[in-house]
Amino acid sequence: MKTSLILAGAVAAAIAAPMAGPAAAAENEKCYGIAAAGQNDCQAAGNSCAGQVAEAGRSDAWIYVPAGTCAKINSGSLEPKQS
Repeated sequence: MKTSLILAGAVAAAIAAPMAGPAAAAENEKCYGIAAAGQNDCQAAGNSCAGQVAEAGRSDAWIYVPAGTCAKINSGSLEPKQS
């Protein structure tokens, strides 16, 4: 339950980050391996931009989360994971 709440908060923050501008981006970090299908924030291998990853939890897809949050999310990584 707690992990679900953290993940929900991270997804909400990721959605709001592009609207908030550059100042908000400084308060966030890229978190790899936790993006839901079609919810990645930018390019990953095999696609050119946001929202194009077909499978959830892909190791090279990332979303923005509040700084310090990624390490608390199960499967979250600050670096792309090797397949």
